[in-house]
Amino acid sequence: MTPHDAYADLMLGASCLGCGVAGRMLCARCAAALPVTAYDTRPVPCPAGLARVVAAAPYEGVIRAMVIGLKERRLLGLSRPLGDLLALSVGRLVEGTAYPQASVVLVPVPSRRSSVRARGLDSTRAMTLRAARTLRAARARTVAVAPVLSTRAGLQDQAGLDAADRAANLAGALTCPTRGLRRLARAHPRALVVLCDDVLTTGATAREAQRALAEVGLPIVGIATVAATTRRTFPIHPPGELSSRPRGN
Repeated sequence: MTPHDAYADLMLGASCLGCGVAGRMLCARCAAALPVTAYDTRPVPCPAGLARVVAAAPYEGVIRAMVIGLKERRLLGLSRPLGDLLALSVGRLVEGTAYPQASVVLVPVPSRRSSVRARGLDSTRAMTLRAARTLRAARARTVAVAPVLSTRAGLQDQAGLDAADRAANLAGALTCPTRGLRRLARAHPRALVVLCDDVLTTGATAREAQRALAEVGLPIVGIATVAATTRRTFPIHPPGELSSRPRGN
């Protein structure tokens, strides 16, 4: 049990987000039932030019509870299993790509600054950092996290917006400042860049982030997510191409 779990048990009477049994936020049985493969998926309708998208799970049940638990309730212990799920998606994206020895650079989709201040946490960045550690532990490639994207002032919360409103809200919403880009180029002159997010819904956020990176000459291999909504996306399972879970610590 982690110190955070012990504190939650003492102060809040913690219970499993999956089955409700008293104890840890995720009991051993529910943890063992988490996905061990990732799959390709697309939003419907799909934004024009959206890169390849991979998710580890549908956004429902215990996965949804975990994402919300980390983002809204600051259940920090959940960054580990969620990051491990994100690592599955990254692994599927980069396997079989050109330059097998190239570094992998994970770029988290940024949250609004006001949201980060209010929550005291950037949950997507936390998941991405954990995913990088998990992938490094697999010793397959050099993996780094580069939070090079920034949000513009005035960006609204996406919750409750339909696909058209999301696209309008996000138009020009993300930028890639030159300073961060220069640091990235010096550290990783040849790298496979993967955009990372928690949940794929309409694809509008991912497409805007992809545009901002492409605008500064930084193409991406694809978009890795923890989960994809089931009402707005459909899964694609090429036979025999499911990735196995990276073995981390």
